[in-house]
Amino acid sequence: MVIELNASVTESNDRDADAIRKEMKEKGSLLINLMSSPGSGKTTLLSRTITDLKGDLNIAVMEADIASDVDAVKIENLGATSIQAHTDGMCHMDAGMTKRALDSMGYDGKDLIFLENVGNLICPAEFDTGAGLKVMILSVPEGDDKPLKYPLMFEQSDALVITKMDTLEYFDFDVEKCKERAKRLNPDISIFPVSAKTGQGMDSFETWLKEQVGIWKS
Repeated sequence: MVIELNASVTESNDRDADAIRKEMKEKGSLLINLMSSPGSGKTTLLSRTITDLKGDLNIAVMEADIASDVDAVKIENLGATSIQAHTDGMCHMDAGMTKRALDSMGYDGKDLIFLENVGNLICPAEFDTGAGLKVMILSVPEGDDKPLKYPLMFEQSDALVITKMDTLEYFDFDVEKCKERAKRLNPDISIFPVSAKTGQGMDSFETWLKEQVGIWKS
């Protein structure tokens, strides 16, 4: 299923976002805004997470993109509810777009809903989507200096997932230095180095997700 989204009025975005959070809290569905650069491994991480947690959580995914439905098809093939939201050229999702996508998809009975935001490290950090949590992905090939270049993204996120750890030997990426830089911007950020390909670190990330769903429902 594909729906077309046009830019919504941004003046009332914060109010709309708060309304979404209130509604999702009442329904017991945790919405996570998943943000990263293109090619960081968002869809691969989601695919592994959905497969691993299939018996524990009812998961749905909203795939935001400028065009195409490639990612949504991948998620649907795993048996999860999915919708592709076209942003009509916009480089991010806002609360209005998120609400329309949620309503089109239907989310009753869902424990966890991922909004896979448009791929970039600037715009998605600036617009509140109404998500209960923000999770950003940084892949090893991108470099450990990204907290220095895109501080707002790290300041805004509740968790940082460092992906493609299986490629660490091929790139000049200092995990501890990246953690230190992220923590300096956001002392409360949770950090999970993982490889969705090999499964490295996925248990810790998935346990955190289940804990956050429990907290959201309480």
